[in-house]
Amino acid sequence: MKAILKAAKWRGRSKRWLACAVFTGLACAAATGLACAGAAGLAAAGEPPDLWAKHRRGEDWPAFLGPAGDGTSRETGFFADGRLRGAKVRWHRPVGSGYAMPSVSRGRLFQFSRVRDRNRLECLRAETAELLWDFEYATAYEDLYGYENGPRCCPIVDDDRVYILGAEGMLHCLSVVDGTVLWKIDTTERFGVVQNFFGVGSTPVIEGDLLIANVGGSPPESRKAAPGQLDRVRGADSGVVAFDKRTGAVRYQFSDELASYASPTFATIDGRRWGFVFARGGLIGFDPAAGRQEFHFSWRASILESVNAANPVVVGDEVLISETYGPGSALLRVKPGKCEVVWEDDERKRRKILQSHWSTPIHHEGHLYGCSGRHIGDAELRCIEWKTGKVKWSQPGLGRSSLLLAEGHFLCLLENGSLFVFRATPERFDDLGEIPLHAPLDGPDSEPTVLLKYPAWAAPILSHGLLFVRGPQRLVCVELERGDVAP
Repeated sequence: MKAILKAAKWRGRSKRWLACAVFTGLACAAATGLACAGAAGLAAAGEPPDLWAKHRRGEDWPAFLGPAGDGTSRETGFFADGRLRGAKVRWHRPVGSGYAMPSVSRGRLFQFSRVRDRNRLECLRAETAELLWDFEYATAYEDLYGYENGPRCCPIVDDDRVYILGAEGMLHCLSVVDGTVLWKIDTTERFGVVQNFFGVGSTPVIEGDLLIANVGGSPPESRKAAPGQLDRVRGADSGVVAFDKRTGAVRYQFSDELASYASPTFATIDGRRWGFVFARGGLIGFDPAAGRQEFHFSWRASILESVNAANPVVVGDEVLISETYGPGSALLRVKPGKCEVVWEDDERKRRKILQSHWSTPIHHEGHLYGCSGRHIGDAELRCIEWKTGKVKWSQPGLGRSSLLLAEGHFLCLLENGSLFVFRATPERFDDLGEIPLHAPLDGPDSEPTVLLKYPAWAAPILSHGLLFVRGPQRLVCVELERGDVAP
């Protein structure tokens, strides 16, 4: 850990104070103009062939933050006596620019990135990185703050289809088998989306027959505002948009909220389904089947250049929201038509309970674990008691980080490219050591090549015993050793 702490101080210099790596993994949000691919485009529903060979045991990771959307893996067998059994780099490969993690389904890995002036979705064999097919389209997106111009949103896989949303707002639905375009929508054009600080970065989510997105379009008069001047921009009934996942048709839209970088979240509370969108101005609670808003809870920093980026975290009938630019966190109890504050950060206090930047915190056994802090120098890992907001422990000096929970342990990726494990316990920060991310040696006298560098802003994913992490223009697959236990 001393080596990690030392590396964290020099390997991650942010380009600007506004390091909204919001794109981590961030999340996507947008939708516009329907352009179906014709009769040949709509393939019959059904699961494509399963391509897993050696790694058949485990679960797929088909969407942002995993199958449950909470950054938690249900796979087991990786730990013995409180230690990781073993880990080795299975493969690594270059990828284009962007901040989006891949998604994994039925032995296929879908990586969305940008190469020069084209966005590219690559479908690979997850076990070997063999290219099966790729799809490209032209993009002219330019980041306002000099960050990478590639996608912020990960692919979403649903049965025989995969959905991608670029930073410029193009939403595509493609065939999983061969990449055929089934339908597409320019959400920027259709809904009049004014460019957000870092483009489109809220990943849509499949909910039943719907693809639901935080679009945040504007009326014609607001579209005259320069990109990034969101103080001059109003919303226009498209804060939340639900598309028919098979055809791309708009099923409903509501809310005058602008888009954020947090992804929609869904949960069943007291027997009914709820949707939550942490939009630019606050949390929207809604009925995802009817497209009806139940409540709006205002929560945003007062400064213009601020964003909401971490997903809401739902436990029982309570929802936690957190941001890093001002107000911090709030825990809300959800009821039909309204929400009630359980606890919230004191606006008068400079030091907040939790200030999540882009990395969504993870709940485990009554406690919340996550990165708190806006800058490299002030960010720290924290454990928070869910019911009270009490900080149980904090670990400074690591820079910003992203988490994955598996078997009561966290795999933690630091933005400087270091990967380590710590135990999920509220008693103390229990570091279990680093997982080396080095290329195989070329010879006995060669030096190991570090595979990931700053900025590594995307949350790790785990599927069928394979751990995937990415940094600038490189994706790494780490095989975790497994004991003989049930999956």
